[in-house]
Order: sequence, then structure tokens, then C-alpha cells
Amino acid sequence: MNGSLPDHHNWPQPVLSYSEAVRELHATIESEWDSVKQSACQTAAGRALWNHVVNDPLAELFAGETYLKNLYDKIKKDRLNNAPEVSGVILAVRTLWFDSKLELAVESFGGGGAQVVLLGAGMDTRAYRLECLKESDVYEIDFPEVMQMKHTLLQAAIGLINEPTMIAKSLRRIAVDIRDDDWFKKLMESGFIPEKNTVWILEGIIYYLPHSQAMGVLKIIADNCRITHTVLLADFMNKQSTALSATNYHFYSDWPDQLLPSLGFSDVKLSQIGDPDADYGLLHDPHNLFNRLRGLPRSIQNHPDDGTPCRRLYLVQASGSPNGS
Repeated sequence: MNGSLPDHHNWPQPVLSYSEAVRELHATIESEWDSVKQSACQTAAGRALWNHVVNDPLAELFAGETYLKNLYDKIKKDRLNNAPEVSGVILAVRTLWFDSKLELAVESFGGGGAQVVLLGAGMDTRAYRLECLKESDVYEIDFPEVMQMKHTLLQAAIGLINEPTMIAKSLRRIAVDIRDDDWFKKLMESGFIPEKNTVWILEGIIYYLPHSQAMGVLKIIADNCRITHTVLLADFMNKQSTALSATNYHFYSDWPDQLLPSLGFSDVKLSQIGDPDADYGLLHDPHNLFNRLRGLPRSIQNHPDDGTPCRRLYLVQASGSPNGS
């Protein structure tokens, strides 16, 4: 998919047709949730405001007025000032990359459906919007508060929006903190079958975990390569990126394409925003931040031109199976 960028006059505005019940739910999110949980709504706002390239009719519902308006104002300012990269573009590119790689992974299993597990699912809507999942069982895992709020928002929106139709064969929401040791046990209790081909999606989640817990999650997924055909789709921050929020971001890997094979994955492919498979026609300015970084060796921590930190986000696809392919 290739996209174009509307100018600041024509950028699609959010509709914001919220009921009082939905507004009250979002007020609870803003007053009671910490910044990690709130990031689920901020991500939904990114999908909603880039809806000319990301088809997600539920994104506005899950985003809430505050995050939509804040991001919309930033986008209009960026377009007015001809900024080399527009606010939210990284969320749009990341969403499109995960969507396309998920479709290819499901197809690679050769039919018969698959399992798709979203860790830190937040306000993800893939079970409702991706045709490639119509024969797949989807499992969403996140904090109990997030899973409950997601369900409640959907119920509160009935009548305001077209009632969402689930495309996936099935969807199970599992309320558990993946920092807890029993998250995989609860996944199994919800019907997950280790012997069935599985795609694991870790989108915008792994860097929130402490190092030991992140490595534990990755090892559990890698261990499944010895049982069945397993695909991991994940984004990794490098060390410099975690400095953007020292309180929230903990785990990093400067070389995830070396880390994952050491855990048991046999095939790893790494992309950066702006690479041919992670551009989607949304990064038109050759001087944008992502192109400046892509031209530098990954070992360089600070840009030689101005000394700014080289903050990178790696999009990684890893796979493995019992026969090592």
C-alpha cells in the first residue's frame, strides 16, 4: 500500500460522535490509568488520524477525544510547517508493517488457519478488520483493566457506530499482566494449543518490560519453535531510544537480529522505518529523521552531523519450526 499526505487544510478530522457514556469511560482512562495503559489509546489515535492509509473504523472509539485532538493539532502544525516527518507517521507505518507481515505469516502456514497471539494487545482491532484472520483463532492479552475497558467501550458504542463484525474465526481476551509468571498458563487455559501454527505479535510492548521479564517472554515464544511453526513479529528499541522515557522504557536491543537466533529462532529479518518494506509512501522527504538514521551504521550511537542520539525502532520478523526452517 502506498499513501499520500493530505495538506493541513484537508487532513481528515475525527468525527467525535461520542455518547456521554463513552466520554465518561474515557474520563476514567485519563484520570485513573498510568501512562503505560494510556498508550493503548494513544496508539488508537494514531490509527484513527491516519485512516486514509489504515482502515480501522473502531480506532476513534478506542482513542478518545483528548488523544485525538492532541495528535490532530500536532499533525496540522507539522503539515503547515512542512515538517520532514508528520506526527503519528511512525504509528501508521508500524501498523501497516505488522498488518502485512501478519498476512504473509498466516499464508505461509499453507491454509487451515492459525493462532494469533497479541501480547500487550491494548486497543488492537485486527480481529475485526483483517480478512486474513477469518480462519484464525485470535488471543488478546493485556492488563485486566484494559481488557475490561475495551469490552465496555464496545458495548457502550452499540447504536453509535455500526456494530463491529468480527472477522477472525474466534477471539479470546485474556486479562493478565505479562510481567506475571502465569501468563502463558492462562493462555493455555483459554484454549491455546502449543502444537498449532502460531503468529506472536509484540507491537509496542517489549520495551516496557524489565530486561529479565522481556527475555523470559521471548524465550517462551522461542521455545515454541521446537514444537510447531512459529512466527514472531515485534518492534525493538535501541538503547538510545529508551532515554525518551526512562520511567517507562526498560528493555532494549541494539542487535535483535543477533539476539533472537541465540534464543532459538532460525530465520530473522530486520527492517527500520523508511526501508522499502517499511515506508508505504508516507515518508516523502528524503531528509526525514528515519532516512538520516538508515544511512548510518547501527553501531553509531550519536549522529556525526549534530551529535543527536541515534534513536532507532527496529521492526523484526523471526520464525522457526521443529525442522529448523
